Amino acid sequence: MTQPPHDEPTAASPEELRRQVEQTRHELGETVEALAAKTDVKARAQEKAIALKEQAGALKEQAGSTAAHLSEQARTKAADAAHLLEEKVPAPVKDTATAAAVQVRTKAGQAEQLWQDKAPRQVRDHRGALIGAAAAVTLVYLLLRRGRK
Repeated sequence: MTQPPHDEPTAASPEELRRQVEQTRHELGETVEALAAKTDVKARAQEKAIALKEQAGALKEQAGSTAAHLSEQARTKAADAAHLLEEKVPAPVKDTATAAAVQVRTKAGQAEQLWQDKAPRQVRDHRGALIGAAAAVTLVYLLLRRGRK
């Protein structure tokens, strides 16, 4: 703040001087409040935490929306692909695949019963891998059989 030289009057009247003093007090009060707010680390940290929490909530909502949209797109594409495959696969292949699926289900039921009765615990613990391998062998068999026709 610059102060006027002492030889010049600062105010034209006592009321003007009182108004200037009141204005200066008001400005000084605002400055003190601003400095106090800056030094209140706890309050500033809480404000920042609230802002970050709101931002995280908005990002979570956006991510959920995006995930739902992408999931719906994937379902639609999978359904379209299944429909296209259904149209393109010849009837004899469909019949063969259906018959093979029935046989696989029957054999799987029988194998599951045998499995429960006779399989050691170690083997039962890895049945997911074994079922995957069986499915892969069945698929290779069907593909090789289709290639021969």
